Amino acid sequence: MAQPSRRLTIRALLLGERLDVSGLERSDAISTTPFAFRVGEHGLVALFRYGAAVLAGLSPVEEDDLLRKISARVSGPYKPMEDEIVTVLLDSSGDDQIPPGGPLQLKELTPERFLIIADALAKSVALAHNERQVGAVFDIIDPLASSMAASGKVPGNRKQLLKLVGEALLVEHRMSGRVAVEDKPDVLWDRPELERLFGRLQDEYELTERANALSDKLSVIQTTTRALTDLIDAQRSLRLEAIIVLLIVFEIVLTFIEWALK
Repeated sequence: MAQPSRRLTIRALLLGERLDVSGLERSDAISTTPFAFRVGEHGLVALFRYGAAVLAGLSPVEEDDLLRKISARVSGPYKPMEDEIVTVLLDSSGDDQIPPGGPLQLKELTPERFLIIADALAKSVALAHNERQVGAVFDIIDPLASSMAASGKVPGNRKQLLKLVGEALLVEHRMSGRVAVEDKPDVLWDRPELERLFGRLQDEYELTERANALSDKLSVIQTTTRALTDLIDAQRSLRLEAIIVLLIVFEIVLTFIEWALK
């Protein structure tokens, strides 16, 4: 007799810059990369080193307790935290499906399926955070470019531009060195039949497209800020050369005055 369908919620949170999972050991662990384990009868948790935590089937009390316990392991906590919630419909009589705009439909939430969903959701919240940061950088660059186009003058705040370059480099580092959107979860090496589910999740959350769009925006930011800093440096060089020329002229005038007086 088929089990009745039931719903559960999977919640992904981006807690901070980094999440230290070293030294964590549990008898109910289901994975080491990411570190994942069971909570209670139906709960599952996955922790990612780049600051994401994915919680499935936990009660609000269990969520609060878990987040409080791992808070000391979070470096550079984000406030507010980026989060994403998905509803899963478990139905043993059906197939794994991801209908557009609807809940995920799974036969059952096995540890392997959870790890694949957790990987996609963790990458999605990390992308959302980076998209927000890049958007904030564009909000600063746009007025600078508009002011330059209107006045024909180069903005003089080189420190602010270098800060923008630094923020863009940080996002690029997170995307390539930490999140690695293009990498597949390790569980697929042992369960290749679940690759179709992973592919559907990639398409649903547009992970590849969003990562490529971020990469293009980062290139635009770096090119723009590099051009602006070059213009500022060139302008400063011209001013310095003008000051040197004025000093030389002033010295020549003084020399002529002294010669005339003698």
